[in-house]
Formats: sequence, structure tokens, C-alpha cells
Amino acid sequence: MRVRSAAETFGRVSPYLQAYGITRVARHTGLDRIGIPVWCAYTPNAKSIVVAQGKGVTDEDARISAVMEAIERAVACDPTLSREQASQAELSARGDAALALNGLLAAGKEPLPADEACDWMAGVDLVTGRKTYVPAEAVLLDRTIEDSRYWQSSDGLASGNTAEEAMFHALMERVERDAYALFQIMPQPARLARCVDPKCLGNADLDGMIAQISACDLQLTLFDMTSDLGLPCFAAYLGPSPRHLSAHARYVDVTHGAGAHPLAARAALRAVSEAAQSRLTFISGARDDVFPDTYRRALPESTRLALAAAPQPRSYEDTTPFADFAAIVAHLAACRIGPIIAVTLSGPHLPFAVVKMIVPGLENPEGLRRQRHGLRALQAALRT
Repeated sequence: MRVRSAAETFGRVSPYLQAYGITRVARHTGLDRIGIPVWCAYTPNAKSIVVAQGKGVTDEDARISAVMEAIERAVACDPTLSREQASQAELSARGDAALALNGLLAAGKEPLPADEACDWMAGVDLVTGRKTYVPAEAVLLDRTIEDSRYWQSSDGLASGNTAEEAMFHALMERVERDAYALFQIMPQPARLARCVDPKCLGNADLDGMIAQISACDLQLTLFDMTSDLGLPCFAAYLGPSPRHLSAHARYVDVTHGAGAHPLAARAALRAVSEAAQSRLTFISGARDDVFPDTYRRALPESTRLALAAAPQPRSYEDTTPFADFAAIVAHLAACRIGPIIAVTLSGPHLPFAVVKMIVPGLENPEGLRRQRHGLRALQAALRT
């Protein structure tokens, strides 16, 4: 659903890199022997992490992926969207929708009282078209904020050439994180039974990546973690071949990636390329949110089993029933996933858009929140 090529997008956004504090864009691919393109963009004075990463089928894809991630994080630190200070009761009294988002409360924090004033940002519920206010702290990505009531995360934060493109990427990330949360709580035999052969997707780019991995005597296992929502989601595990995987393997020896897309092959490509990107994260040591103790952690047994899983036969279509972004939103609404709130953080004068997608009905990734799981995860756990 990209409206411009990677090269064209880079040409449009590159004049803005200095303004957003991005000082360097670098190719990291050669630090590993696989050859799947991975790039990084550096923002030394960032209010979240300094290093943004990007991956893709080509260098141009990976470069723009890294740059756009750096831009969206910079915008989310200091969005142009105005804030309004009020209480939830005041907003409701004048007829505005306002969600306290208790599911995104930080660990140890109490819910926002209806009569307590705070800063709010306005988004649009894509299901109803109604303007909807959400707490600003649940939208921002500014680690300098002390004692934030809300968990800060890049989950659901995305950019694009247009607002709709950014919304699409943000919503797909939320769907992916929801699917992975549900996948994690499955019984282990059920998870392992989701392993599929990448060749069954019939995609030349995906086959090429698998060939690159195999040529390095590494192993990749791919899992179909598509949830009841029906939007294709995959998880990939990448590590040493079984004969080279030590009994004392470390956490960093096997990396993970995930992806969601209306086209199954594209979702799988995202998962595989992200697993390769994660491997380079540990090789380079460049990410400022990866600490020395990460390299000393033992490999979890569940990850070892995932890497050794046997693929099950499966067939996939190379088409999607979703004609456009509106069809995806309508489908999720029909699945009782709503509201779907898009908060546009960038100004209309820019040649790109940055959006934060808030979908309370979907599960969230791991994080320091008051509430680890939502209703979908609890219902899934009860069914197992």
C-alpha cells in the first residue's frame, strides 16, 4: 500500500533529516554474513532511543525503513498536534468522546479520575469517524517525562508518504502485536504445530532470503500466528543449524521477527527480514536499549524448540480479500475491534505523515504496564 517508491520517498524526506536531529544513515548489512539489507539512522539527542533500524529486500527499502523510523520517533517526542488540558468529565459534558485508556497505564499507576485534568490529544475513530480524545502521555514517546502515568511505547507508531499509508503501517503493527501476544499464550504443542515451510508461500523474494540464510549454515523456522481476525501474521526464528546450536546457547544466538500484512507472503517477508535485523542488532551492539546482561542470558528452552520445529504442510493464496485500507478497518470493526483511533502527530505541510494508532481492543506487547493482558488474551487462555 505504498504510494511511492523507496527511492522517491527518501528524496522527499532527506531535506528534513537535520531538522529532526538525524545525523547519520548507515548500512549495517556487511556486519553479518547473511546479506539481507539492514540500515540504521542515528539521532544523538533523541528523547527515546538514539538508533533506529530498517530492513528490506533491497538497500533502498532498508534505508528508507530506518530513516522513517527515526523520523516517526522524533515527531512522537515533540508532535505538532496541539494539546488540550481538561478532565474526562469536562470533555464528555460538552459531547466529546474521551478515553482514559486504563489498559495503557504504567506499572504502579492508578487510573485517571474522571474529574482530574490532564493533557489530551484529539484523534479520529476510524470506525465511526468521530473525534476522540486520548491522554497525551499515552501518545508521546518522550523518555524524559518523569513519572508518566501511561506506558510509553512505539507500538502503533508509524509513518508514511500519506496519512492513510501511515495509518496502514500503524494498524498492521497493532494487529501483529495482538497476534503475537495470543500466539505466546498458546500451549507449546499448538505453537509448534503452526510451523510452515516458507516455500509454500511461493514468493521469490522470500525464497531468496531463505537461500541466503541457508548458505550461511543458519536455520530459519517460520510460524503462521494469524489470529481469529484473519489478517496474515507470521513469526520467524533465526539461529544456528541444529548441529551448531550449543547446549549453552545464549539468548542472542537465536533472533526473532514478526510481521503482518494483508498478503501472506509480505507478512512472512517482514518477519524474516526483522529476524535478520534483530541478529544485526546484537552483532553491532548499536542499540542503546540493549544492555550487557542481554548477552549473558541463556537461550530459553521455548526458543530452542521453536528453532527446531518441523514445518507442517500448508497452502496460501497470493491475493487478499481486502481491497484497500477502509476494507481492513471495516473487517476489524465487524470482528468487534473498536474503537480504532488514529492520532496524526505531524503537520500537513510535511511531505510525510506520522500517526499513532490506539486500538484498546487489541493486545499489547510486553512492557511495564499495570495490566499485562487484555480481554482477548484472557478469553484465549480460558479456551486452552
